[in-house]
Amino acid sequence: MIKHGKDIKIFAGNSNPKVAREIASELGMHLGSSEVGTFSDGEISVSIKETVRGSDVFVIQSTCAPVNNNIMELLIMIDAFKRASAGRITAVIPYFGYARQDRKARARDPISAKLVADLICTAGADRVLTMDLHAPQIQGFFDVPVDHLLGVPILEPYFEKKFPDKSDIVVVAPDLGSVGRARNFASRFEVPIAIIDKRRPKANESEVMNIIGDVKGKKVIIVDDMIDTAGTLCNAAKALCDIGGAAEVYACATHGVLSGSAIERIQNSVIKEMILLDTIPLTPEKQIDKITQLPVAPVFAEAIERIYEDLPVSTLFN
Repeated sequence: MIKHGKDIKIFAGNSNPKVAREIASELGMHLGSSEVGTFSDGEISVSIKETVRGSDVFVIQSTCAPVNNNIMELLIMIDAFKRASAGRITAVIPYFGYARQDRKARARDPISAKLVADLICTAGADRVLTMDLHAPQIQGFFDVPVDHLLGVPILEPYFEKKFPDKSDIVVVAPDLGSVGRARNFASRFEVPIAIIDKRRPKANESEVMNIIGDVKGKKVIIVDDMIDTAGTLCNAAKALCDIGGAAEVYACATHGVLSGSAIERIQNSVIKEMILLDTIPLTPEKQIDKITQLPVAPVFAEAIERIYEDLPVSTLFN
């Protein structure tokens, strides 16, 4: 049986301190006192500066780039809290790295998402709070409860305000794996959906085959869970205009990984605006005019409050 901590304390690693501070502020709290750095040989150094005995501890850490460093910070912080007799430890992971390695696509492939889940459980986490896992079944990789928040309830209201007239709006799934997410978005927005059927010749390259649905003369919103190299996204946007005859293309996603030439591709694409959540911080060179970030802190703060008070988190999906 999972214990309930006597009080609530919020701590953060180095991956996304801005979001951690905003979450604490939403809860009317300050971040717990801790130091997370490295020794001269590169090993992670963690020092907790206040008592956590019997407390309900929430550790906020996105496992984004540098992925391995941030994962080790999270694991060592969890271990420190466990050895300091915290009452309950929740790993708050706005972006869960390695999520795309969730199955054996080829012979002798690792399932790295399962390995990372095992490490987090072994370190001592009593539960996990995350958002928009690349594959929802990753929840089953953990041996502890997982609260899986969705990005669509944050993204959709932005477009409700932007497009009060929905008569010429179509939501687009950039591939078959995104259909469920796009359908959820379209259902909330009460607009039609289209699907892009594509074939990927090799990693990080995609070839658009055809568009299922009518986008001619429409303003389209591409909905995905993450944008990595942006190759798939920009090819999809081009096809929607060139093949489908779309009038304007917008895009939104929960996680902005934006690796490699992603920023250059987005800047040179037909996409008018891209909306991302701040689960992953954007470095200054990635903060271009086409990209707008929305805060996740209010949703995570409410989820943390509900977990602490043993209330249902499912209400946040509505």
